[in-house]
Amino acid sequence: QVQLVESGGGLVQAGGSLRLSCAASGLTFTFTSYHMGWFRQAPGQEREFVAAISRIDGSTYYADSVKDRFIISRDNAKNTVSLQMNSLKPEDTAVYSCAAASWIRGLREPNEYNFWGQGTQVTVSA
Repeated sequence: QVQLVESGGGLVQAGGSLRLSCAASGLTFTFTSYHMGWFRQAPGQEREFVAAISRIDGSTYYADSVKDRFIISRDNAKNTVSLQMNSLKPEDTAVYSCAAASWIRGLREPNEYNFWGQGTQVTVSA
């Protein structure tokens, strides 16, 4: 059974930082065969793309709203993907989920991902 488990969420003041991690297990193929992404969903809003990192070569992609503030990375030896979030704003408040896809057409589209974690809450206070 594929499992993606997020950790690192919590409450932080505006301008602060958090680091989210996602540990993958039970994947059919090696971890390097999967594109990995982070998405978020705030109450009353649709799920939106945050960041993604390509399989093997590790190319990164970011939503304009988080560019230059967030950094996505992966540790293929540990089957993990992380999201370093800096200069957090109240509008970053959401449930953050990691996702994996063995084949993908658009890294920014949530319906392209096959596997999802349970999500972790990030709350940024003013």
